[in-house]
Amino acid sequence: MKSRSLPGVWFVLGVCLCLLGSLLSAAEVNVYSARKENLIKPLLLQFAEQTDIKVNLITGKADALLQRIVSEGEHSPADLLITVDAGRLYRAQQAQALQPIDSKVLKDSIPGQYRDPAGYWYALSLRTRPIMYAPDRVSPEDLSTYEALVDPTWKQRICIRSSNNIYNQSLVASMLAHHGESEALAWSRGLVGNFARSPQGGDRDQIRAVAAGQCDLAIANSYYLGKMLTSGDTAQRSAAEKVRIFWPNQEGRGVHVNISGAAVARHSKNRASAIKLLEFLVSDDAQRWYAETNFEYPVKAGIRPSEMLENWGKFKSDILSLHQLGELNAQAVMIMDRAHWK
Repeated sequence: MKSRSLPGVWFVLGVCLCLLGSLLSAAEVNVYSARKENLIKPLLLQFAEQTDIKVNLITGKADALLQRIVSEGEHSPADLLITVDAGRLYRAQQAQALQPIDSKVLKDSIPGQYRDPAGYWYALSLRTRPIMYAPDRVSPEDLSTYEALVDPTWKQRICIRSSNNIYNQSLVASMLAHHGESEALAWSRGLVGNFARSPQGGDRDQIRAVAAGQCDLAIANSYYLGKMLTSGDTAQRSAAEKVRIFWPNQEGRGVHVNISGAAVARHSKNRASAIKLLEFLVSDDAQRWYAETNFEYPVKAGIRPSEMLENWGKFKSDILSLHQLGELNAQAVMIMDRAHWK
């Protein structure tokens, strides 16, 4: 048998290398994100630059994106779902829209209470939901816990979003986890009895209401205050400057925390790239970006929060495993309905 000539071997090798290069350059990952584009795209661009993996981003409302993945079924192009609140991630898991992954990088970076026990979803950042107060009308010495907000002292003085809001549903779910159904219902009724107005608007609206004197206290996610303080809108900055943060339950379980998080879609066609992106999002640089840009707390230990977050002071966080917020969501919603939390 004749041996193949050397030029022929080099030609075949060259073709193979070209094909390999073409396959490598074709790597991509499709991201469905409930986070606004400006809150996630800079990180995705950085990832693409470092890895040569093309990132295709679709943004939308959290519930609509989940419904889209479910409707698309096995034909869904989604590889990675990025959304907010452990309750929503649990819903996605229950809808069989996710697949479990086992990553040492993620397990080493993310504490156990901030990821699904079976590996279906992982936290990317932490969000606190403390008490906001007007310092000219409320002394921090008068504040202590979420539970104490049912005291008659706060009659017609509290603003908060509606019961349709997942952040509040998770807050009530945390009360359920810690105290049981009877106490969670009593607390919800007591809180509703102290509302200054019917729930309306988002977290920024609650902060603005405190600043305007429509109420003296609000429960809101702290990053909204950060965004208002750095807003180009003078009215937003002015309102935020009239409000202070109080960290409740510091002598007990700690302030309620939740997450932004991500999960690999069940029918991902680019699973390896999706996992690589998920691991990138808990890297040191990405975690610092969340703190500096989004005013959220790093989920990874050892990463300092931004200067603004540090100025708000240190606090003790509730260490409740967040998958319980999803498990208890339906019961929490029923309790809020029974309490006439509109």
